[in-house]
This record gives sequence, C-alpha cells and structure tokens, in this order.
Amino acid sequence: MVRHFLDLYRLTPDDLRSILDDARDRKAARAGWPKGKVDADAPARDRVLAMIFEKNSTRTRFSFDAGIRQLGGDAIIANAADMQLGRGESIEDTARVLSRMVDLVMIRANNHEDVVRFAQASSVPVINGLTDRSHPCQILADLMTIEERLGDIAGKTLAWVGDGNNVCASLIHAAPLLGYQFRIACPADYHPDLFDLQRGGNNVWLGTDPAEAVAGADVVITDTWVSMGDEDHEARLEAFDDYAVDEALMARAAGHAIFLHCLPAHRGEEVTDAVLDGPQSAAWDEAENRIHAQKAIMAWCLKG
Repeated sequence: MVRHFLDLYRLTPDDLRSILDDARDRKAARAGWPKGKVDADAPARDRVLAMIFEKNSTRTRFSFDAGIRQLGGDAIIANAADMQLGRGESIEDTARVLSRMVDLVMIRANNHEDVVRFAQASSVPVINGLTDRSHPCQILADLMTIEERLGDIAGKTLAWVGDGNNVCASLIHAAPLLGYQFRIACPADYHPDLFDLQRGGNNVWLGTDPAEAVAGADVVITDTWVSMGDEDHEARLEAFDDYAVDEALMARAAGHAIFLHCLPAHRGEEVTDAVLDGPQSAAWDEAENRIHAQKAIMAWCLKG
C-alpha cells in the first residue's frame, strides 16, 4: 500500500512514535553539518518531491525543499494557480499525471477534501502540508520540540489558548496516540470540530477559561486568531480579546512550562513580545524542527 500522510488520527501509535524518533535521530546525526550536506543514509536518493501550494508558505516551503535535498532527493515547486489545476483540470487527473512524474507529493491546500481526493487517485505518497482541517506536519515538529525540552510526552499536559483551528485539531488527533492530556480554552463560537473532539476522547478537555486550561500545564500553545481565508477579522479580534498569552497567563502554568507558537505570530494579539521572546519560549526550536520532522515524514512515506 502507498503510505500517505494526511491526518495524525490515521496513524498507529507505533507509526507516530517511529516518525518522531527518526526525526530526533536525524537531527542529532547532523549536528555541526552544513545545511546542504546529504544525510548518510540518503533515503530519497534519486527521488523527486512535487510541492503544490494554494496557500502562502515560509516554514513549510523551506523545510520541505531543504529536507528533500538533505535526504538525497530533489524538488519541483508549483503554485496551484500556475498549473492546469488552476484552470479546471480535475484533482484526480492531476494526481494521476504527477504519479507518473514524481515519487512523492506535498500539498498545502485550502480544502482538506481536495487533498484526500488527490491521495485517493495518486499512486505515490501524498503529504498534507496544511489544509483548513488539519496541520499534521506542524504538530510533528511541536511534539518533537516538547520531547527535546521536557522528555517523553506521555502523561504531560498541553494547554491550547485561542481558536479551535487546524493546528488545534492535529494536536487533538495525536493526544490519544501518545498519551498526553490536551486542554483547550476557546470562545464557544470557535470550538474545534466535534468529530475531532470525539477522536480525542478522554485525553481532551474543552472549556472557555484560559486560566483554567493553563493551570499547572507543561506546555502552553497558541496560534493566530485570524487564519488564512478567515474573513471575519474584526469579529475574531473581539471574541478572542481575553485569550492573549501574556506573562500573567504563563505564570499559571508549571514552573518548567514552555511556550509554543507555529508562527507567524501577530505580536500584541495572541501573544506578547515578553512571552514569545522570553526564556520559556521554544518557538524558534519549534520552527527549526519543521525540517527534521518533515524529513522523517518523507522517509516514512518512501519506506512504504
């Protein structure tokens, strides 16, 4: 079977753990190396990755491009609007064509179902680089960062403050697989998808009070209040006015707690400068770990 990487809840606990461990080992093996040097095992040697972007990207684009090179392969990058896909060619026909030309496809898309349809028609692995429903690649980097700072994530408490968005969804998906508790504080009108909450089961708590969610937590996480494609900007700013992560809120977490943000951050909205640039922030390690997590995901897909 072709190994697609679409949503974390589709993985087994063993698969998720093996990807995380591989990301950690690949990072350690490259200590002190120049960024362009190929990994010793070069699992993507002679392989080509296609990257399709419907949304703007910094970390996803650079981490996948540099990552496939470090794995020994190469990349072709295209904006969906520049392809025949942007002129009406069907998703399925595009998938069938690219399956004849490349070994792996990463898509950063507007609609989750488009990525699912692409994977169903593709005979090569497809990776979800971000959709409106989930962001599994980001969460691999988050989990990796947490374990670097705090050790095994099993039994830890993660607190989410803000919008119940795609990043929040993927953290929900991973909770029962890795055995951490995930507390979510968000306004009632911006809660996570109910199907996702069911997938999280007893590992997930949902409320509206940030202070209650953060109390004693090992990790505090937030994201922008207005994501790409959201059109209710002013309404969101008003709804999330009490959900900023500042020094007072961080002080309610455990003394060893770290702060994460997938970036880009809207400083002064969802997080203050004092937190993002402060000693508890692991956001920059988190950003760097995108490349190591992406490499492990691609290596896992290719092993299939």
